[in-house]
Amino acid sequence: MFYTIDIAGMKRDLKLFPVSDDLQIAAFILFGDVEITKHTAQKLLEKAPDFDLIVTAEAKSIPLAYEMAVQAGMNDYIIARKGVKIYMEDVIRASVRSITTENVQTLYLGREEADRIRGRRILIIDDVISTGESLRAIEEIVHQAGGNIVGKMAVLAEGDAFDREDITVLAKLPLFDGDGNVL
Repeated sequence: MFYTIDIAGMKRDLKLFPVSDDLQIAAFILFGDVEITKHTAQKLLEKAPDFDLIVTAEAKSIPLAYEMAVQAGMNDYIIARKGVKIYMEDVIRASVRSITTENVQTLYLGREEADRIRGRRILIIDDVISTGESLRAIEEIVHQAGGNIVGKMAVLAEGDAFDREDITVLAKLPLFDGDGNVL
């Protein structure tokens, strides 16, 4: 089963995947879709507040962060990593449980990234906001690093997340029952 979505004038067919016997989600994957990545980056930037730096979580929204930075004329963006790398010192962290990931994950920033965030206007971006847990974890590490969050954006908001007033999105991604009907 598929769901056709219109994202700011561009359509995509998203495959449905079961989360439980009576709940399915539509998978929106930016990886490998250059056209939708460029399009959504442009449309989000049109709605973005003034910012100094983009921060996102590893991994699905990395192409979006990159393309938004390119289109904004920036040479920098930061990725909150899902694992500590050998080059990361004085690590800050926040835990997250995402609807699309089986286990609790932790996001990490090293001192170098935290120093680049400190005192700057931060735009947090993501591909899809569902429960808001990934967003909360990014907010936590940006605050720990001393950044000033000026905006939180995503391509899509799933289910009730669409009604949040603290995020900016391009379209609503509905949830589906076990038979593929929109809830």
